[in-house]
Amino acid sequence: MERNQREKGSNRMDRREFLLLAAAAVAAPKAGVGVLAADRLIDAGPLSGYASDGVYDRFRDQGFFVIRSGAKLIALSAYCTHRKCKLRAESDHSFYCNCHGSTFDPNGKVTEGPAKRDLAALPTTASPKGHLLVKVS
Repeated sequence: MERNQREKGSNRMDRREFLLLAAAAVAAPKAGVGVLAADRLIDAGPLSGYASDGVYDRFRDQGFFVIRSGAKLIALSAYCTHRKCKLRAESDHSFYCNCHGSTFDPNGKVTEGPAKRDLAALPTTASPKGHLLVKVS
C-alpha cells in the first residue's frame, strides 16, 4: 500500500489516467475538438480558361466546381450537403450525388433530396496575374 500511495503522490500517471487520455486523444479529432481546419487558397488557373458558360470539374477532387454563367463566375463545393459524398457534374450542368441520389441545379440549389441545404459557394478572387483563386476549408 505504501508503494501505491508513493506513486500517486508522484508525477507518474496510473494506467487508468493513461487510458482516459489516450481515448480522449483518439476521439478529439473525430469530434472536432481542438482541431482547426486550415483554409487553402487554390490557384484554379487563368480566368481566360473559363470563358464559356458551363461547369468546369477539373478541381472536383480538390473540393470544388467552377461555374461560368454569363458574366458570373462562381465556385461551388463538390460535396453533397447530406453526407459529404463527392458530387458528379452532369451534362445539363446540374450536380448528382451517387451515394443517396440528391441533385442540385447549376447554382447549387437542392432540386431533390435527401439533401436539404444548398451547396456552399466558396470565396473567389482574381490574382494580380489574372488567375482565379478559390478558398477551400
